[in-house]
Formats: sequence, C-alpha cells, structure tokens
Amino acid sequence: MTQTVRSQWIYSGWKIRLLNKPLVLNRIFFTVKVLTDPTTDYKLYISLGDPGFSSYFTLGGQVPYFEAKGEGIFQGDIWAQNVSAAEIYLSMSEILV
Repeated sequence: MTQTVRSQWIYSGWKIRLLNKPLVLNRIFFTVKVLTDPTTDYKLYISLGDPGFSSYFTLGGQVPYFEAKGEGIFQGDIWAQNVSAAEIYLSMSEILV
C-alpha cells in the first residue's frame, strides 16, 4: 500500500494533470480539495482521463472537493482546469494497494 499527498497552485487558465495513472498498484481512494479562501469566487473543472475536458465535474462555491473511494473507482490520469480569474491552491491525495 502507498499513499500520495501533494499540493499545487493552479493559476487562471491553467490545465494540469493532478494525479498520474497508477502503473502497478490499484487506486482505492482519491480526493481533490480546494484550499483557497472560501470567499474567493472560483470555478475548477476536474476530468477523469480526458485532458480535452469534454466531460468534467465542477468545483466552486459550496462544492470545494471531489472524492472517490472503493474498489471500482477510476484508474487513469486525473486532470484539473482553472476556468476562473482566481489562483487556486489544491491538495490531492490517493491511496494505492
């Protein structure tokens, strides 16, 4: 078992890979949390394996995190795109077994 924890700034207009696809182990948990001031107006897209963001989840306002757990969760790359004018500070975590 291994756990990855990291944090990263994502600036306005940036698109980044938050977590890489596990190569040997299987992901059983991951979370992406926005640690920016709660009064900041932001919008962040989270995409599971699609760097083109044709399908995504939106974080912003009352939804400051995205979390998945269990044996059947997504195993590919996890991407984020900041579509707001604010700089966003993120914390990511995953557990692989």
